Parts: sequence; structure tokens; C-alpha cells
Amino acid sequence: MTPQTDQGALVDGIAARIRSRIMNGELPIGQPLRQAALAAEYGVSRTPVREALRQLQNGGLIEMQPHRGAVVRVPAPWEVRHAYEVRAELEGLAARRAADRITERQLAELRRHNDVLRAAAEGAATRTGGPFATTEANDCFHTVVCRAADNPWLSRMIDRINESFPRNVSSLALTDDERHRQLNIRQHDAIVAALTDRDGDRAQEAMREHVVSAGEHLTAWYERRSQTVFRG
Repeated sequence: MTPQTDQGALVDGIAARIRSRIMNGELPIGQPLRQAALAAEYGVSRTPVREALRQLQNGGLIEMQPHRGAVVRVPAPWEVRHAYEVRAELEGLAARRAADRITERQLAELRRHNDVLRAAAEGAATRTGGPFATTEANDCFHTVVCRAADNPWLSRMIDRINESFPRNVSSLALTDDERHRQLNIRQHDAIVAALTDRDGDRAQEAMREHVVSAGEHLTAWYERRSQTVFRG
């Protein structure tokens, strides 16, 4: 490798590590990202850290603020709503395709992931791994449907939308709303039932309704959060 290639790989690696920490909530929205601290933590100079932060800024996960520097970005509520409108159509298409292709093993996976969410909603979070387990179970539910759709282009487009927002935030939004937690589980049940029946129309509509509902709930959460995260 040339020195430039080595440097590019280093920057990409640092960006990936920071992105992962943002997506899992270790670096929450509104969190300042100090170049010196990150450089010391990763054992590198500030230069690759600065380039990695620029890469994440271009991807929309962080922003540069006067007197604060780089911070984990709080998405505007309208961005969340618009993204989920697109996601609803894409995942609806994935569910329609999956209805003709999904295997019994994949259907069992869907039920298992939704059972994790059901157990957590019933107060069994300590036995199922807590908030991390529910975030993972919810993500895996949707991943199984996308995988069953068997269209790499479709999966990549859905992944791109999902990677625009921290994944733990959906679980945080659900944590504070028992009604929506139960709705989320029921909507998953409806998707599984439609896929089990190999009903593409019903699967598409159930998934579309589910994602739109999740988007509206998340938009409301960001509206509340954006009003408070930078105060004080």
C-alpha cells in the first residue's frame, strides 16, 4: 500500500468506529466530539480524526457548531419524517417480494425477534438483554424481511436510510411509550401473519403502515428532543 492508501484506510477505520458508537448510542445526539480526546483514545494524530469527522459530517451524522466544534447531530424532525416516508415504500416492496420467497426458517426468526420485544414489553427486559437486546431484535426483524426479499439494491437503499439516524433512538422513543411499544409488536405480528399466508398485498400494506407509524412516533420524539438538547 502507498502512504496515501494507508492514510485513507486509517481515516475510514476511525470513521467506522465513531459511526458505530453513534449508532449504538454510546455517543448520544448532542454529544461534543473532541478531536484531541478521540486522537488520544485511538492512538493517532488529530489529522485522521479530523478527516474522519469530516466524513461523518458529509454523511449527516455530525455537524460543526460555533464554539462547540463537532457534535453528534440532532436530525430535524422533517428529515426523519421524509426519510421514513421513503423507507416505508422501500420496506413495503421488500415485504411484498418476501411473501413469495421467505422460508419457514426465516419466519421462525421473525417470530423469535418479535418475542424478544414482547418479553421486554411484559417486563422481562432483564432476561432478554435489556434495551440493547430490543434494539437488536427490532433491527433483525426488518433485516430478515429485507434478506428474504432477495434484492441487494433494495437492501442497500434501506440500509442507507437506516444509517442516517442513530439506531438506539427508536428504542429510546419506544421506552417512554407503552402504547406504541404494544402497537409495534402488533404490527410485527400482522407482517408475520401476512408473510406466513404468502399474501404480498397484505404484507406490503402492513409493513408500510408499520414504518410510517414508527416514523411519526420518532419524528415526535425528535421534535421534543430538539427543543431541549442544546439548552443550558
